Amino acid sequence: MVHVDVTPAAYDQVLRIMQKDGKPGTALRLFVQGGGCSGLTYGMTFDQPETGDEIAYEKDGFKVVVDRSSAPLLEGLKVDYLLGLDQSGFKIFNPNAKATCSCGKSFSA
Repeated sequence: MVHVDVTPAAYDQVLRIMQKDGKPGTALRLFVQGGGCSGLTYGMTFDQPETGDEIAYEKDGFKVVVDRSSAPLLEGLKVDYLLGLDQSGFKIFNPNAKATCSCGKSFSA
């Protein structure tokens, strides 16, 4: 099992989006794909919770799942949600990232 930390702010925001998009009961899928200015980018989508992939986080029936190839790159990841004048949206803190681009959406490992 891979360890991912979801802050209360991110948890609440994901639940709001799930309700708004009519996707209650789905899982939040986190993944890594090639691209971006640093080589790898983060991805988030809603998916079925029982896919056979690793469950990285679970709280009150809410699940975060990670595919096995992304798991080593996302171990120890922290997902937060910021709402402020200078920065708003999901923010990812990855202890495995050797470098990140200024936008925070891509990294190298």
